[in-house]
Amino acid sequence: MAIVRTRALLAALFLALAWPAGGAAAVGDPEVAALQVALHARGVYQGTVDGVLGPATSEAVRALQRTTGLPADGVLGPETRRALGPFGRPRLGSRTLSVGARGWDVASLQFLLAWHGFPSGAFDGRFGSHLEAAVRRYQRWAALLPDAVAGPATIASLRSPLPVSPLALTWPLGLPVGDPFGPRGYAFHPGLDIPAPTGEPVVAARAGRVVFAGRSSGGWGNLVVVAHGHGVRTWYAHLSQVDVAAGSRVGRGEVVGLVGSTGISTGPHLHFEVRLRGAAVDPLPALR
Repeated sequence: MAIVRTRALLAALFLALAWPAGGAAAVGDPEVAALQVALHARGVYQGTVDGVLGPATSEAVRALQRTTGLPADGVLGPETRRALGPFGRPRLGSRTLSVGARGWDVASLQFLLAWHGFPSGAFDGRFGSHLEAAVRRYQRWAALLPDAVAGPATIASLRSPLPVSPLALTWPLGLPVGDPFGPRGYAFHPGLDIPAPTGEPVVAARAGRVVFAGRSSGGWGNLVVVAHGHGVRTWYAHLSQVDVAAGSRVGRGEVVGLVGSTGISTGPHLHFEVRLRGAAVDPLPALR
């Protein structure tokens, strides 16, 4: 009975704070992500900040309770929330957020921004310069006042459905995905990583115009970016060789380069991104 009661209480808590209907299963809950960040700050959670209330997160709540002398029931009640310290409060939407803020709501904001295509580095519950820049970029993307302040309008916009590619794409490399789009540790991976041998041909996912081809900054190594219209661009990174030139047009399935491990990379693979007007979106729903 105690286990059933604990699960029911946890479910009631997080349903009250839940992600908008239709998105929870796919992306996780920003409130659960904030809990994971707070538990990590207390040294009791070492898992991925994915917004999923799984066994590791529940056990971390109990570990915190044991270390602070509270009943280890796994329930995030008022005393447990206080035990989380400054990262256990306040909830998203209870205040306006800007540089210098820290807390539960900042972690929720970081998580929401990442899933909407504007990751800001580590999920750490601190509003620093990287988060400031990400908020400003998102506001421009969403046609909001780009003041880098997360007030009611920005937060409401971030609770809308996630952006998706309006265009269908084909696979740039016919091999299994090694690392998907989404949370990775305490950060966010904005594309797909497809491991492959060095020299494997990489093809354009759709016809378009090459807008960048060459050595890039930011750890991408040799990079090709193709614009396809409707605000959609595809990125092909870490290439060992670039086989197209900026300004040229490519057809669907045309080779744009070869798999490599240039830039910041731990081994040969293709890092493939899809961006919609600058927002990184999950490529999988568009791939055919």
